[in-house]
Amino acid sequence: MQRTVISQVRPWGGEPVDIEIVGETISRITPAGHDHPEALVIDGHEHLALPGFINAHAHVDKSWWGQPWVSYGGEASTQGRIAHEREEREKHGIPAAGATERVLREFLRHGTTATRTHVDVDLGIGLDGIAAVREAEARLEGAIEVELVAFPQDGVIRRDGVLDLLDRAAAEGVENIGGLDPCAIDRDPVAQLDGLFRIAEKHGCGIDIHLHAGGELGAFEYELIIDRTRRSGLHGKVNVAHGFALGQLPEARRAELLAQFSELGISWTTVAPIGSAPLPWTQMRESGMGLGLGTDGIRDLWSPYGDGDLLRVALDFARLHRARYDEDFLHVAQLSTTGGAEFMHRVTHDLVEGARADIVLLDAQNAADAIVRAPARELVVAAGRIVAERGQLVI
Repeated sequence: MQRTVISQVRPWGGEPVDIEIVGETISRITPAGHDHPEALVIDGHEHLALPGFINAHAHVDKSWWGQPWVSYGGEASTQGRIAHEREEREKHGIPAAGATERVLREFLRHGTTATRTHVDVDLGIGLDGIAAVREAEARLEGAIEVELVAFPQDGVIRRDGVLDLLDRAAAEGVENIGGLDPCAIDRDPVAQLDGLFRIAEKHGCGIDIHLHAGGELGAFEYELIIDRTRRSGLHGKVNVAHGFALGQLPEARRAELLAQFSELGISWTTVAPIGSAPLPWTQMRESGMGLGLGTDGIRDLWSPYGDGDLLRVALDFARLHRARYDEDFLHVAQLSTTGGAEFMHRVTHDLVEGARADIVLLDAQNAADAIVRAPARELVVAAGRIVAERGQLVI
């Protein structure tokens, strides 16, 4: 196999090293300046090196990235957004492999080499969105790894047949099934959660559920999920997305919930939306809870915002949580990279020997500098392949 060496780079801002890649794997890391006979050597110019970013919460199936501008419309509520999307998506070619591939390429350009994405499953499109995302991933020949969540955007119980679609998706190999606001959308939290956990137990897949409710209603939903996770034995297989209530609860109530989340391996993903309550992320980290960052939907019928750059989400997270010290920024950078490993079922995701060769070089002094400025990616290596240079794709 071709040996490639990315020389003179500073992992996490440390001393310069040379990173040797064989195939898709980091094979060796040595102090900078060693000879590397018969290897392709690429000068890293002492740039900051980070592991590839992991986008732990995306919706790549329904973006209009690269298409003519689409104006925001519809009623500005969850129900209104769902209805508007159902009315408009077909005219904008949603879902389609080509549109999804454009989103994944933009992720790669910004250094994201793996993503967990929710993909709409409903009575109108069936499992077509899943097929489109799988085709888009295949076109990129392993450059970006995609893990799927079959997502019932239009509700689970209120539409007869949606549970059957989720069951089919799980039977056909989708890694996770999703849920959505069991109180507000289906207005029957017991039926929704019982149905989801029954499918997950049957197929051994994970559950990744959107929860937007605040305050005690949100806490009630958490308690139902805790109870079902404990009874089902799905430890380490349940993730809460958004979970805004967690940042709104009194400290004692929150601590009680965090202890149970940690015990059951219930993880969390956030897109750090402006105006939301900060998460108790320090306590989450100290308790061993998984926490990942994601872009959510970008340039879709829900929002005209977003560019696929996870560093910008990291900056939003840092601002929301009042990060000031270099150590805080380092932890945020880890959420964007190594902390996302569990959402892709990776044992290791870091700049270490034996890991998949996902490497991002930035002209930055350290992680804090990279997050605050979000400079162009000087080099992006994905599974051992150079996929972007100086902010532009080369694949």
